[in-house]
Amino acid sequence: MEAKAIHRYIGTSPRKMRLIIDLIRGKSVDQAIEILHFSPKHPSKTAEKVLRSAVSNLMNKDEGAKHEVSGLFVKTAFVDQGPTLKRISPAPMGRAYRIRKRSNHVTIVVATKK
Repeated sequence: MEAKAIHRYIGTSPRKMRLIIDLIRGKSVDQAIEILHFSPKHPSKTAEKVLRSAVSNLMNKDEGAKHEVSGLFVKTAFVDQGPTLKRISPAPMGRAYRIRKRSNHVTIVVATKK
């Protein structure tokens, strides 16, 4: 049994989020939550929220069976690029520099160990 959670339009760059997601891919859910909770990087809070949502989705999907959190693992986790907001910043001598504010979409799939 597996369940997934998707969080879209997160306001950090995909490159920064991939550093965090790569740490938890394939790990058990207990270990992944520990890694994310104690990570000093800013996107780890969002990734932890998505992971907890995926676990909750699995619990709600099959209410008849009791799933232990220790028996779950992160099956897949990936980051896709979201839309980029383009902004203008003033520059010297009347010029303008373009600032690209990137966003991303995170998908985490958790499954039971067999």
